Amino acid sequence: MSTPRAALGVTLVLAAALFFGVCGPFGKVVIQAGLTPIQVTWLRICGVCLIALAAAVVPLLRLRGRDERLPWGGLVLFGLTAIAAVQAFYFIAVERLPVGIALLLEFMGPIVVVAWVRFVRRTVLPRAAVVGTLLSIAGLCIVVEVWSGLRLDAVGLVAGSAAAACQATYFLSGERLTAKVDVRVLLAVGFAVGAVALAPFAAPWALDWAALSSEVALGGIETTGIVSVALLIGCTALAYGLGLSGLRFITAPVAGGIGYAEVVVASLAAWALLGEALTVPQIIGGLVVIAGVFTAQRAVAVKTALPDETPEAAVARLN
Repeated sequence: MSTPRAALGVTLVLAAALFFGVCGPFGKVVIQAGLTPIQVTWLRICGVCLIALAAAVVPLLRLRGRDERLPWGGLVLFGLTAIAAVQAFYFIAVERLPVGIALLLEFMGPIVVVAWVRFVRRTVLPRAAVVGTLLSIAGLCIVVEVWSGLRLDAVGLVAGSAAAACQATYFLSGERLTAKVDVRVLLAVGFAVGAVALAPFAAPWALDWAALSSEVALGGIETTGIVSVALLIGCTALAYGLGLSGLRFITAPVAGGIGYAEVVVASLAAWALLGEALTVPQIIGGLVVIAGVFTAQRAVAVKTALPDETPEAAVARLN
């Protein structure tokens, strides 16, 4: 039976998947307004970076007062891979492969997590965690309709596979770093590194800033590009914050399996906000993904609590 810590971890990761899932439409309308995907990604990262830096002031001052050192190598690696590279490689894959195939490749990340934990860490995983992840993969294949128009492009396949590896580091390195570093500090450093790393590719000096004032439509409501970007930034900040906080209570393989719910949410958000209708196979696939998430949830393994720490105290550390 799940403990309060496990239930909290599952809830946080599911909430993160919800916020990650609704990000797509907010970014897509701005891209349609004239910005490139990399430029939208860079704006997204910079916005979250400012929020994270403001939130990290207090914990950083506490660290300075205690004269504690941060694991800078791990933090920089997290920013380069789990924040910057995963999105950059995904957009390269999208340029050369059908979007559905690129998305499927990126979401092979949880399988990489399961393989890493099983064969590198040599940790025996609950059977339900593995079954749930594989079931979610099968459902995802149906959601993106992998049978419709696959073009085997070598560069695209490599980029998509690299995106999966980078997504795996989000769960694996996030699991380790959140045990050592305050989530607010992790996000501040990670997004700062990501913003710097993507700047040369986004070319902000050539960005069409007028596109942010152009009118866009979300769910039949007329608004502007800057409002959509603000929503994108807010949802991204919440998604990363909730997801990394959840990794303090459940294992990376289980979190990866639950994260597949993002694909279902993204499909529903595209239907509600952009009018992109769901096909019958996509609805069926979504139900299979949900079944996989439920199966993985039953295998929740609670991370070892800190000495003399109650669940209430653990929750308090997130605030």
